Amino acid sequence: MHRYSFILTRPLQFVPVVFGVSLITFILVRMIPGDPARVLLGARATPTAIANIRAQYGLDEPLWLQYVYFLRNLAHGEMGTSIVYKIDVLRLIATRIEPTFALVLCSVLLSILIAVPLAALAARNQGRPVDHAIRIVSTFGIGFPPFWLGLMLMMLLAVRFPLFPVSGYGDTLGEKLLHLALPSLTIALSLSTVLLRSLRAAMVDWLKSDVATAARARGMPEHIVFWRHVLPNSIAPSINLLAVNIGWLIGGTVVIESIFAVPGMGQLLVRAIFSRDYMVVQGVAMVFACATVLVNFLADIATVFVDPRVKL
Repeated sequence: MHRYSFILTRPLQFVPVVFGVSLITFILVRMIPGDPARVLLGARATPTAIANIRAQYGLDEPLWLQYVYFLRNLAHGEMGTSIVYKIDVLRLIATRIEPTFALVLCSVLLSILIAVPLAALAARNQGRPVDHAIRIVSTFGIGFPPFWLGLMLMMLLAVRFPLFPVSGYGDTLGEKLLHLALPSLTIALSLSTVLLRSLRAAMVDWLKSDVATAARARGMPEHIVFWRHVLPNSIAPSINLLAVNIGWLIGGTVVIESIFAVPGMGQLLVRAIFSRDYMVVQGVAMVFACATVLVNFLADIATVFVDPRVKL
């Protein structure tokens, strides 16, 4: 169990990371042009009304004092009150977590279902036309911007061939999965290309390894060698790569949710930026940061579990 001793110390390393994210987020949010009080009240607002709103939300205090208040609220598990929605930020974010979580989960599962079979097919046919074709497709896939890919899929599978809804989220489980099909596919096509190349390279190396050679020498069939020895050992290096890309994926939901009108945290963040809702922007950014840190922590645990040789 000493291999898992890092579980006790690793969370302490996340404290300065979260603190740094909170500071950078606070500064960047305050650099957004415009006054949230004026945006809230409109162009005809009187100076007195604007001053009252600024005082109500502490926007008339010095920046360093606003940050101290923010940290104090954060330490008590609070993130303030939304200027636009007039409710607690954490409660507001809680209503938007499910669509974002479902989108990320579906995208990751779909990308794995795409990447693993194609990587296996390419590795077992190294140097053949099918291998070259998969590598070319994955190379082109990396260059496609997700927003462009999402629009193309929308035009093809929702407008030209109405197989999936254009936007929204749905009410029942079936409707939600149907509405998440296109945005999940958009993200999965971008994410799977990165995983595919990493998995293929690892599989090719393990197919030439002494472990695979020894298994063949014992008379083990090639497909057993691949699925029992090559694939499990190839997965470990890709876990951390997947975790890093999930971190990118969590932030990338901002664009995808806006394109497909998914009522998640990404869409909430975009609307909060345009309305200068500082508290919501800070809250969503902190949740995204904590989620990314948690995913990388879980990836480290999974890596140690899959490969006993790894020590963190």
